[in-house]
Amino acid sequence: METGFEKKERERIRKRVKEIRSFYINLSAYCIVMPILIIINVTFTPEFYWFFFSMAGWGIGLLFHAMAAFNFVPFLNKDWEERKLQQFMDEDRRAREKFIDKDKAAQTQLNQTTH
Repeated sequence: METGFEKKERERIRKRVKEIRSFYINLSAYCIVMPILIIINVTFTPEFYWFFFSMAGWGIGLLFHAMAAFNFVPFLNKDWEERKLQQFMDEDRRAREKFIDKDKAAQTQLNQTTH
């Protein structure tokens, strides 16, 4: 009998496998379609190599698909997220402390003037 955690874990893994499978299908299509486009380009319009645009555009999309499927994000990754979160928390804490210090100073000054 699977627990709720095991079911969620299995579903997460199943989703990841589907993402990887989807990437491989995309890669296969790229490897089949690009040579066809190159042949069409060279045969009918050899004076202008337009297939580079398709190759580059789809290739960039394929790169991002691979990065998503294999959880490879060299920028804006979890470490960056944690550092940014910590930075904002520190800034918020300093602002709160500054406000509290000003409030205490004002309260002290108010107390001194009333006595």
